[in-house]
Amino acid sequence: MEFTRPRGTRDFLFDEMRQRKKAESTLRNIFENYGYQEIKTPLFEELKLFTTKSGEEIVDQLYNFKDKSDRELTLRPEITAPVARLYLNELEKTATKPIKLYYYGSCFRYERPQKGRFRQFWQFGCELIGAKTPQGEAEVIALCTDAINALGITTADVNINHLGIIRGLFKHFEISTETQREIMVVIDKGDKDLLIESLSGENPVIDNDELNQILLKLIDLVGDKSILGNVEELIAPYDEPKEALEELKELIALLENFKVENYTLNLGVARGLDYYTGIVFEIYVPELGAQKQICGGGSYSLVKVFGGQEVESTGFALGFDRLMNAIEELTEAEELPSHLDIYVAPISDDVRDKAYEITQILRRNDIKADVDLNGKKFKKLMNYADKINVEKIAIIGAKDLEQGKITIKDMNSGNQELIDIDNIVEYIKGE
Repeated sequence: MEFTRPRGTRDFLFDEMRQRKKAESTLRNIFENYGYQEIKTPLFEELKLFTTKSGEEIVDQLYNFKDKSDRELTLRPEITAPVARLYLNELEKTATKPIKLYYYGSCFRYERPQKGRFRQFWQFGCELIGAKTPQGEAEVIALCTDAINALGITTADVNINHLGIIRGLFKHFEISTETQREIMVVIDKGDKDLLIESLSGENPVIDNDELNQILLKLIDLVGDKSILGNVEELIAPYDEPKEALEELKELIALLENFKVENYTLNLGVARGLDYYTGIVFEIYVPELGAQKQICGGGSYSLVKVFGGQEVESTGFALGFDRLMNAIEELTEAEELPSHLDIYVAPISDDVRDKAYEITQILRRNDIKADVDLNGKKFKKLMNYADKINVEKIAIIGAKDLEQGKITIKDMNSGNQELIDIDNIVEYIKGE
């Protein structure tokens, strides 16, 4: 009988896990520099949490099931909704705002696996709950760009929009909520031909040619802050979207204070979900082709959807797997150092017990150490140490032990030095 991993999942071996842990550690450091604290939510939640957020149609994309008490549950497809649920359960009445939290964990979606898209995947993201905007939005975008830069991804393109501009136009032309949702889904897909067909085909989604022409011009505006004049000109006859444009201008000014310089204004960035209320942004790495989007974020009022009090939240989620693809694509492959600080090699069987004692001393002093457990000959131990690229070997010999010493060999230089056993920890730590 042959057992294989489930479709759309992966096994990660030693070197790949070390690369992933290195990236994870880098991200944690950046997020915590900004004052964010880590939280964890369950791998599975009530199904209604996600159908309330995204509609019943999302069920087709979920790993949902009934437990033994006939409760409808699902493996989480993302972590934003669980964070909102956690806030309602644990923080709404007690925590001082703004609340800064971050998360890292696996998510699950039942969809066709392809390059850069798996059924089990990882997200690294954050939520800023209850902060005044656009100051909060500027800080979140700064955090996101700093995190990506710290990973060595230098070609990332931050695309920013304010959904209040389009929603203001919808309000002016009295477009129904259902129609708004339909057209926002089309815009969100980023398919220009489909959008043109939806707005100017034989059966346009919106039965208003004036608005349709404005929308087609608006979503085509992509560039630096100089395009704000074009936006202002387009919406000049309508009062409802002007406040959002002013907020976008204020955000752009604040980004300069937060030292964010590389960004693109893209009026075509959208969200198909109603609770997104303000700034939205996406980050692309062109070298990844069709799977170029590595991040999506923005401001939203999701807690209210779940029955809580109105509170503004701004956040984003990084696709951790695509980040790893981008790192591989854009950075020089580096030889990983050994997973050990030192390897303990007993010369003969009569010193093995002492070798185990010394190894335990090292480990309990926060030194990554390993020792032969299979009784291999000394020559094979040296070959193994060379193979794993360890920098130092502790050679345990009977004559040295009689003097209370062991030999430390530097594998890079070939130099050897006799060290008192009592001083081995200080020697290896360089103290």
